[in-house]
Parts: sequence; C-alpha cells; structure tokens
Amino acid sequence: MSLLKRLAAWLVFLGLFYTAWLLLVFGGGMWSVVVDHWPMALSMAIGSYAAGSTPMGGGTVGFPVLVLLFDMPASLGRDFSFAVQSIGMVSASIFILCRRQPLAWSMLRGAMLGAVLGTPLGILFLSPLIPELWIKLAFAVIWGSFGILHLYRLQEITSHSELGAGASAREFRLGLLAGFCAGGMAAAITGVGIDMVVYALLVLLFRVDLKVAIPTSVIIMAFTSLVGVAVKSLTGTWQPGVLGNWLAAAPVVALGAPLGVFVVGLIGRKPTLLVVAILCIGQYLWTGYTERDTLGFTGMMVYIGAVLVCLLGFEWLRSRGNVGSTATDDVSGSPVVPLERSAV
Repeated sequence: MSLLKRLAAWLVFLGLFYTAWLLLVFGGGMWSVVVDHWPMALSMAIGSYAAGSTPMGGGTVGFPVLVLLFDMPASLGRDFSFAVQSIGMVSASIFILCRRQPLAWSMLRGAMLGAVLGTPLGILFLSPLIPELWIKLAFAVIWGSFGILHLYRLQEITSHSELGAGASAREFRLGLLAGFCAGGMAAAITGVGIDMVVYALLVLLFRVDLKVAIPTSVIIMAFTSLVGVAVKSLTGTWQPGVLGNWLAAAPVVALGAPLGVFVVGLIGRKPTLLVVAILCIGQYLWTGYTERDTLGFTGMMVYIGAVLVCLLGFEWLRSRGNVGSTATDDVSGSPVVPLERSAV
C-alpha cells in the first residue's frame, strides 16, 4: 500500500478541519481574533511537537503559557488544554493509526473506558470545587515529578525493548482504573495528566518500549480531550477566552503534533524527552517561586512533599515492574504472558 493511501484518513481529517476553520475565521469575521492571539499560535508550535513526540499533551505547554506567562486563570488553561488537544492530539492519533504503529491495546481499551466514566464525573462534580490556585499547583506537581523522573531514569526508560509481563485482563483492569482515576482527577482538573499516568504504567510497571508507550499515551489523551470537549460543550461551562486562543493555535497543532510523531522517529526520543523534562521542572520551580508568598512555609513544604510522593509512587511502580519481570507461572514455571503489543 502506498504512503498516500495509508495516510488517506489523516489527510481527509486535515481537509475537513482546515475547511471548517477557514469558514469560521473568514466567514465569521474572526480573523482579528486570530491575530490578537498570535503568541499562543507561536507557543503551540513547540507544544504540538512535544504532544506528538512525548507522553505530554499539547496543553502541557499551553497551560503554563496561559497561566504563568500571560497570567490567565488556571481554569482557562485547563479548558484550553481540552480544546487544543481535541485537534492536535486527535490529528496525531489518526496519523499514528494510519502508520499502523504498535500500541498497548489492552491497557488503551481499559483506559478509554475508564476515561469515559471518570472524566465527566470529574468535570461536573470535582472540578468546580477546586480553587484556581490548586489547579495551578496540581499541574505543576504532576509535570514537575514527570520531569524529575526522566532526569534520573532517562537512560533506563529509553533502553526498554521488552514488552514487559502480565495477562491481557490485568492490563485492561489497570487501564480501566488509571483511566477512571486520572480522567476524573488529573485531566478533569488540569486538562492533562491521564497520558502521563498510562505512560508511567507502561514504562515503569511493564517496561514497554517507548515506541509503544508514547503513541498509546498520545491516543488516550486525544480520546480524553474529546470527552472533555463534549462535556464542556453540552454543559456550556467553557471559560471565556478559550475560543480566541483555540482559533489561533488549532491550525498550528493540527500539523505540529503529527510532525512530532514523524520527526522523533528520525532524531530519537532521548533528546526530546530531556528537553521536555527540563521544561517541566522549570515550570514547577517557577510556579513555586511566584506563589511562595501565598503558600507560606507550610504550603511550600506541602508543595515539595507532593512531588516527592509522586516520585515515590513512580519508584513503587518500577519496583513492581522489576519483580514482575522475573515472575514465572506458579504451575509450569514458564514466563508470564507478555503485554499485548499489536498493530492496528
């Protein structure tokens, strides 16, 4: 099959999206809105590349740009994350599927079902209870811990070539639990995070190759973003300002995220993950610095402790993965069934 035929579905998606965007912007007289928000388009040129090449949604860059750089409400950063990822990461997901890249299907199916159940509950009932400051701090902690993990475990994580171990039913159950909890808490509150949780399970617990783990994390974040967009649209709870930023960023991320999927295959994932890890730690430090007076000494200790708790959780997963790698069947002594890794 020719490359053009393999990418037909992705090209159709791009054609439909850009047609709709042009009609909305020029037919609706909103070009001035796009121009006014050009800095977000520039920021998401970098963010969309990271979204396609790492286990991070495009909102992982969009959120701190809006909240830390432009001093916008954290709830706007969350809603923008859902909106922009519904284009960028969906585009990257279709690109991944068209290329028939291998995925951890058992965990992905479970995580999708969990996200469908947990994300709407989190958006409707938990998210409205969370103060703006806590949304900002939760985002900083989630991705700060991710950055620290990759600084000291990068060599190990990028060296994984095995599929890990475990029965398909187990990965499905873990994916279901991860999708429900991370969709209902991390994604519903910050707009991102479920991708990192699924990725962490795959690389730390099952020691899955990044060529499988990262595309899987991209697809679960794309799916969760669509769920978030649907819930936000049906309930009419979008934060003001999302549309303008989305109009500026969407045409960039529609191509940027798939570009990340393609380019990282040429240059390798280690350099990209290293840069992203440093940026994650940087936003964590910057958030702590800007909120130090509000948090006070006790709050700062909790802020630091939260990252340590996350890192302990990562290390616990890794230790369980090491134990699982040497496990054998109780009856026959044969290795346990490997993690399902199949192409579409």
